[in-house]
Amino acid sequence: MARATNRGTDGEVVRFLIAGGSAAAINWLARILLSLAFPFEAALILAYAIGMAAGFWLYRRFVFRGAQAGSVRGQLPVFLAVNMVGMGVVLAVSAGLVAVLGAMVPGLPRAAAEALGHGVGIGVGAVANYFGHRLLTFGGTPQTL
Repeated sequence: MARATNRGTDGEVVRFLIAGGSAAAINWLARILLSLAFPFEAALILAYAIGMAAGFWLYRRFVFRGAQAGSVRGQLPVFLAVNMVGMGVVLAVSAGLVAVLGAMVPGLPRAAAEALGHGVGIGVGAVANYFGHRLLTFGGTPQTL
């Protein structure tokens, strides 16, 4: 019986990686486009909001399968709170890495440093978001497809 639970959790993690990777790609690409009109930090926050909207739908629909039984009204505020923490993590890691890359690799173009920093920031934020959403937003028993 423990084996089936582990298999369900593994499936949930795989689904989270696929859905989260999709939301992260939307976030990352949106930030690149938004950086044409906004400073890095503002573009990052706006792009995070776009990726977050995609993520809510993907996580609720495909990852945390039991979440569909819950109320969107009840889940959305918790989702936003978890993502505000995640956004802080992404912003801090991204901006910090851009600064470090700029200092350590002086010839690196700013756009490349921003792309690398943002990508790493998204990855670090994804870990925090998974546990926050698993435990708080869409809590419940993981289910297999």
